[in-house]
Amino acid sequence: MANDASTVFDLVILGGGSGGYAAALRGAQLGLDVALIEKNKLGGTCLHNGCIPTKALLHAGEVADQSRESEQFGVKTSFEGVDMAGVHKYKDEVIAGLYKGLQGLVASRKITYIEGEGRLSSPTSVDVDGRRVEGRHVLLATGSVPRTLPGLEIDGNRIISSDHALTLDRVPKSAIVLGGGVIGVEFASAWKSFGSEVTVIEGLKHLVPVEDENSSKLLERAFRKRGIKFNLGTFFQKAEYTQDGVKVTLADGKEFEAEVLLVAIGRGPVSQGLGYEENGVAMDRGFVLVDEYMRTNVPTISAVGDLVPTLQLAHVGFAEGILVAERLAGLKTVPVDYDGVPRVTYCHPEVASVGLTEAKAKEVYGADKVVSIKFPLGGNGKSRILKTAGEIKLVQVKDGAVVGVHMVGDRMGEQVGEAQLIYNWEALPVEVAQLIHAHPTQNEALGEAHLALAGKPLHMHD
Repeated sequence: MANDASTVFDLVILGGGSGGYAAALRGAQLGLDVALIEKNKLGGTCLHNGCIPTKALLHAGEVADQSRESEQFGVKTSFEGVDMAGVHKYKDEVIAGLYKGLQGLVASRKITYIEGEGRLSSPTSVDVDGRRVEGRHVLLATGSVPRTLPGLEIDGNRIISSDHALTLDRVPKSAIVLGGGVIGVEFASAWKSFGSEVTVIEGLKHLVPVEDENSSKLLERAFRKRGIKFNLGTFFQKAEYTQDGVKVTLADGKEFEAEVLLVAIGRGPVSQGLGYEENGVAMDRGFVLVDEYMRTNVPTISAVGDLVPTLQLAHVGFAEGILVAERLAGLKTVPVDYDGVPRVTYCHPEVASVGLTEAKAKEVYGADKVVSIKFPLGGNGKSRILKTAGEIKLVQVKDGAVVGVHMVGDRMGEQVGEAQLIYNWEALPVEVAQLIHAHPTQNEALGEAHLALAGKPLHMHD
């Protein structure tokens, strides 16, 4: 196989998702000659099968809920149903606009974009449909796909993945969601808003189990109020077709039936058959292993995004891709602090957080060194206007910085930006308390929580 061009690129990127295209854009901006290889569509999972389409569905669900419930605000409307063809048209228009913009960005940076299925052929080359693309450095960014369990076959009919759920041509009358993490609770929330009867099965003892336990309990309370059922603490055993749908059996013998089963137990790395192991790249359970600068054990190869065992979030992929590009361009780089990454689950209500959970903080600093406080959104004017419930919980090292911010409530994802600054700048509660937050906003609740933690609560009992 020959390189059909004499070019040896500074950086060859295998995968055009969040991590790959971020590295390409930043690398080209810094003067690197970049080749970007993608077998499907530029933008990857996030744009086409993940972040963007799921949030569009969730917003459509929010509109459905508002139309049903508008009379509580003194506005009379009638809800006539959900037109899934119309929902998909709206969703696809959002994706198409962003996709076109991204294509234009890549073209404007003079990145060599290569469509085709690539395979690592040496520590400095990728083969794509009969062409060898040479580079001084190779970045692996091949992303992830929905995972399943042994013996549980995703058939795209009654047993579906999140990919299938995004294109479902109907609102299922009933659905079982296997997995109570981010993907599972987001689809459960959207489907309930559309009118489905939903049951979430989570083997661990709480929904969104990686979040602070208080956030999980608040979400569980909200889901109960919405009529979303869930079964916690017992693992899946088997699934089988019934005459009209699917039956799920758990390890304790409990059975659940529904029209469809969504398997939402997470995503696994795309790495098999791509030449990684053959070229000496260290792997673990399909993930490519990297150091804090995203370097693999092979000096000319880096890896980013869902392919590596870090947080599977698009914005983490962006940060990792930028880090690699800047390192290769000779800039001083700082490793990603994964605890400092904002995390948002866009169900109704939203769950947003940054930093350590209270349990983790006690593990790190000692139980006697950690304090926490909760500020209920019921004391926040804008939240009352929006008729949302929830809390903001702060976790602090005693007499020190705030090391965790955990929020539950509608639109809390929009508040996590300031929470990120508080954590990453190691702010003291008294420092945040000095800042004036606009009234009436939900952002004000974050300020009020810090006032309380600083010992001078305003709209909160001592």
